[in-house]
Amino acid sequence: QVQLVESGGGLVQAGDSLRLSCAASGRTVSNYPMGWFRQAPGKEREFVGRISSSGISTRYSDSVKGRLTISRDNAKKMVYLQMNSLKPEDTAIYYCAAAVTTSNAYDYWGQGTQVTVSS
Repeated sequence: QVQLVESGGGLVQAGDSLRLSCAASGRTVSNYPMGWFRQAPGKEREFVGRISSSGISTRYSDSVKGRLTISRDNAKKMVYLQMNSLKPEDTAIYYCAAAVTTSNAYDYWGQGTQVTVSS
């Protein structure tokens, strides 16, 4: 079992920065790729980005590339999402997830943290 808890969300203005954190516990999460997703009101959940188990490799959606950065500290069992130059369209609930069973499917999810960007 893996437990994930996100934190760091809040209300910010357009252009501001915010860093989300995801604390992992349970199985050795350093063995697994981790992802960030988001869901805006009335929309489906969308992929934001992903980081490999080692932290060496990352991949992002086109909508956030260049503004959002994922990192991880395996010793602390933490995954981070640094968000810069935030836009109102970034408003969503942000979730972290772990790909445990297979590297291409996320089977453990956090409860989410709300990010609201005002214009």
